[in-house]
Amino acid sequence: MKRKVKKKRSGKFLRFIKAAIILVLLIVLGFTGFYMVYPDVSKLKKQNPGKTSFMEYREDEYRAKGRKVRIQSRWVPLKSISPYLMKAVLIAEDDKFWSHHGFDKEAIQKAFEKNLEAGKFKLGGSTISQQLTKNLYLTPSKNPIRKLKEAIITWRLERTLSKRRILELYLNVVEWGEGIFGAEAASRRHFGKPASALSAEEAAKLAAALPNPRRYRVDGTSRYVENRARIIYTIMVRRGIVVPEYEEVTSTAPETVDETAPIPPADSQGANPTNPGPTPQPNGQ
Repeated sequence: MKRKVKKKRSGKFLRFIKAAIILVLLIVLGFTGFYMVYPDVSKLKKQNPGKTSFMEYREDEYRAKGRKVRIQSRWVPLKSISPYLMKAVLIAEDDKFWSHHGFDKEAIQKAFEKNLEAGKFKLGGSTISQQLTKNLYLTPSKNPIRKLKEAIITWRLERTLSKRRILELYLNVVEWGEGIFGAEAASRRHFGKPASALSAEEAAKLAAALPNPRRYRVDGTSRYVENRARIIYTIMVRRGIVVPEYEEVTSTAPETVDETAPIPPADSQGANPTNPGPTPQPNGQ
């Protein structure tokens, strides 16, 4: 009698587990299916985004703290952004941008290993395409659900838009300080000039601050930014992007430069050129 009762309980438990697994699979499939069609990323081929999800997130954050911070953003086409800034940002944030399909497997693996060491979900190894997705549609939350959404939408962005368009969108919506979004607003705020007129050193400073632009300033008061900008600038010189004496760009068209070329070896101190010094808290990555 006792054996029959145990078998019945065991059978009910197994049925419950199977039902739970099926339910979870259906939820995951439904979730994935939804984000395979929403949002409509094809609009971005010709239509520039207005206020992004990340901008709205910051506004809510400022409001909750009783702060009156106005979002500053001014859209400009890619041709109106200094080639120096394009190169500096790619070196600092996503050196494999032109060759990957939205995800840097090596960076993800390294980030995963660091997460395991830290015992928490902290670093994401995000590419520019992933950061663009986060800026346009999501928030800086680091929970796995948000990262899954990010992965699906990034996959769609890479298959819908050209690399130039993705870079243009990113440079116009990325956060560059308190209430500052996009290269044009950042350039005018920090250097008093349009983004098209940025020098190589100024571009390197803006790129150096991207991991956490609200914490790391480009006005010379952040040692981290100064050190990282110096390394980024050095890489630009080594690649022939900059001629130090004249500071002339060797090419204004990103496609004509070998963007997949490896970053030069670390300097004599052993610093990693793309991530010099201590790693700051990522900007929502």
